[in-house]
Amino acid sequence: MGGNSTASASAVWFLIGPFDSAETTRYLPIYSVPFTIGRREDLSLSLPCKTVSSLHAEITEAGESLVLRDLGSTNGTYVNGQRLTAPVTLKEDDLVQFANMAFRVRRQSAHHHSHTHTIQENVCDGALALVQFDRLMSQRAVTPFFQPIVSITTKEVLGYEVLGRSRLFGLETPKDMFRVAAQLNLEIELSVMLRWEGIQASRPLPGTPYLFVNTHPRELAAPGLLESLKALREGHPEQRLVLEIHESAVTDGPRMAELRSALTKLKIGLAYDDFGAGQARLNELVESPPDYLKFDMSLIRDIDTASPQRHQLLASLVQMVRKLGIVSLAEGIENQAEAETCQQMGFDLAQGFLYGKPASAVAFK
Repeated sequence: MGGNSTASASAVWFLIGPFDSAETTRYLPIYSVPFTIGRREDLSLSLPCKTVSSLHAEITEAGESLVLRDLGSTNGTYVNGQRLTAPVTLKEDDLVQFANMAFRVRRQSAHHHSHTHTIQENVCDGALALVQFDRLMSQRAVTPFFQPIVSITTKEVLGYEVLGRSRLFGLETPKDMFRVAAQLNLEIELSVMLRWEGIQASRPLPGTPYLFVNTHPRELAAPGLLESLKALREGHPEQRLVLEIHESAVTDGPRMAELRSALTKLKIGLAYDDFGAGQARLNELVESPPDYLKFDMSLIRDIDTASPQRHQLLASLVQMVRKLGIVSLAEGIENQAEAETCQQMGFDLAQGFLYGKPASAVAFK
């Protein structure tokens, strides 16, 4: 752009965040000033977002520092949550927002990145994620994904696990979402929302599959789980549902029996997830048997080349589960050799990349 000058040679400043409709996280160096931001395509940073003004803000230089000013935008420019009413000098790690588009400010020595182009990188910035979390909850801005669960013998798809995803920067995966939710004591609210939105988004799936929906361990120790499941059932009376509970949360036998009874009345199945990932709770498995037991992928990985002892242990567990009338499911199958070995052991169902990666419901039409 004519009239631009090169930014300070002693350091290179970056903006980190999502720059396009797919919300890919990138590092964008600020090599020259003024650095203009807005919706127009001819600007230094073009943000194709309706809440961003055509010419929204600009960054200029003052000595070794950068100065950010709003250019009369409709929805405002913010630094660390404060709307700008005058130019502000930026500091490293400042959180900058142009309307609802949030970015982190970073600074590198010039010799380190003087020839760097835009570098795509998977960045999980905690402070930025906190800003985004309110948007996630208030706008229910999740993108549910689904992973097939198949008969290990016929490969027929019998159901899908509902997996939480988001395109919000720093909150792309369930791990990211619940990490931030824990800081705000909102794990239960997030879990309830993910189940509801997942079922809502499942309509394009073919046939009448079972949907395996997840819980957060805190839900089992707090009131409200059954009420949320009743509301789920009332809103989707014909949907086949299975509630997944992490194996580590299965510690209270009487409470699990009570939950199992309530789920039966709601016509919702019960699955224990990640069996074998930690302490295998065999007593609870016998006292409060689920409908499904999902063997953790750590037990399945490379099982085709495992030692005879490991092979025998897993086969024995599968046979014990079968005698208890529980449907066994092998998680994390990635290749045909693992699948064949699991089938020989007597597994009923399978899940993993071999049968399909997590994707939106329309991908399975």
